[in-house]
Amino acid sequence: MMKKTSICIIAILIIVLPENIILAGKSGTNTKTEQKLAQQILTNPDLRLVLDKAHKLLSTGLRAGTGYREVWIRDLNTFIELALDVQNQKDLRQALLLFFHFQGADGNIVDGYVPKDQARVNYKYIKSKSVSDYLAHKNTVETDQESSLIQAVHKYIKKTNDKSFLKEIVNGISVLDRTERAMRFLLDHRYNAKYGLLWGATTSDWGDVQPEHPWGVVIDEKTHYAIDIYDNAMFIIAINNFLDLAGPKHPNYKKWQDTAGNLKKSVLQHLWDPKQHKFRPHIYLKDSPFPKDFDENRIYYHGGTAIAIEADLLTPDQIKRACQDMINNKNSAGAATIGLTVYPPYPKGFFANPSMAPWSYQNGGDWTWFGGRMIQQLIRNGFVKEAYQEMIPMVERVKKNNGFYEWYTVNNTPHGSGQFRGSAGVLGKAIIMIQQWAKSHKN
Repeated sequence: MMKKTSICIIAILIIVLPENIILAGKSGTNTKTEQKLAQQILTNPDLRLVLDKAHKLLSTGLRAGTGYREVWIRDLNTFIELALDVQNQKDLRQALLLFFHFQGADGNIVDGYVPKDQARVNYKYIKSKSVSDYLAHKNTVETDQESSLIQAVHKYIKKTNDKSFLKEIVNGISVLDRTERAMRFLLDHRYNAKYGLLWGATTSDWGDVQPEHPWGVVIDEKTHYAIDIYDNAMFIIAINNFLDLAGPKHPNYKKWQDTAGNLKKSVLQHLWDPKQHKFRPHIYLKDSPFPKDFDENRIYYHGGTAIAIEADLLTPDQIKRACQDMINNKNSAGAATIGLTVYPPYPKGFFANPSMAPWSYQNGGDWTWFGGRMIQQLIRNGFVKEAYQEMIPMVERVKKNNGFYEWYTVNNTPHGSGQFRGSAGVLGKAIIMIQQWAKSHKN
């Protein structure tokens, strides 16, 4: 996932809230309950402490965490806004451009890149003639790399107003055209016409590990192809971001607008289970990798649901129900936060990768990286009380462990990278959002 080596020290932090964040409520109409909550938020020193820790961590590089040498796009997308507060804008600009240097002729986007002399993981590395000092890799079981890069570009431009970035030429093609090529790749190579949705390999929610292989990051002859909510919600967000950047005068504006609308309809038709008020884990294009008597639909996908809310796929009532379901799952599991990947986890032996045992890693591990995104969406949709309540245990464990760990067990024991920038990015952004809400509701 990501890191760099440059350190940027800035004496004064200027926090700019992204334009696409909508905070519920208006000043001047605040109830006493809202004023009380606002005071609690504004006087909580742990929020300021954790936000400061997040900025300090994000000032030190772009690698995902201490366990990763690569810069990963799915991670950079989640911390680029806070990184722009404390790093040189040119460095972030260049980091995004490097992904386009590795873009395939078919439009595909790689997962991450690494300096050539640090490429030590057993990936099938990809080379670029225009950036010979780096190597890249792509975990083909995923279908989120293209969407993640488009979202990151959108966040970068909204934060910096650097609209010239879209005109930047990479190997003869502009960034704007390359983002559209990335979207076309998904429709050309990862789209199922029967369901009108994107497909990928079977993974656990947003994860990048398939069940059939001891490592499990590359599609092979054993792969079971499936459709899930995470990939499709990410694509809907990416298309809407592209439309915002390209503007209504773009020749393909209507086409992409219709594509996003059709994807939304297909998600609600095929993936949403109205009886259980949740998303179905998978629609299999042929068959499932799991035993025939296994009821996979009882599993709740926390991360994909959070991203679906970000894509505006759920109504306020459905969001409220989803929040309560996540809280119930957290309590039933005995976990600390709503950042659970899935609940309940897939049974022992369902994944060949030993890290995917029940309650471990992407199979029931507790990730602030996605829990923090659910907090953001609760704030954005007006559920601030619930957001603050569920944010507190995430904040407390950062303080307790003096850092942002990659994931936690259900008993709140930290695991993975000790300084995971994705967690810092999403939790830091959530803190900024809730503080902004509080400032407008304090009296």
